[in-house]
Amino acid sequence: MLPLDPTADIGRRAWVPCPGCQDHQDCGACLDGRTCADHWRYLLSNKGSVLHLQCPNCTHLWAWQSGFGAGGRTDG
Repeated sequence: MLPLDPTADIGRRAWVPCPGCQDHQDCGACLDGRTCADHWRYLLSNKGSVLHLQCPNCTHLWAWQSGFGAGGRTDG
């Protein structure tokens, strides 16, 4: 298991399913699309609409394309 990233800050969180442990699968709040107090991820950084995340439960690191914000949008 990886150690927690030194830049991880509980003040910067995202609610995205973890592809490592899938701990959200049996959670009613997560399944309803609500903000869950237990199944959040550290938001380490972002580059446009790509978020760099770490799961506090299994410490899995990954990048996720949010489709929101800068990049990924075209006019017309």
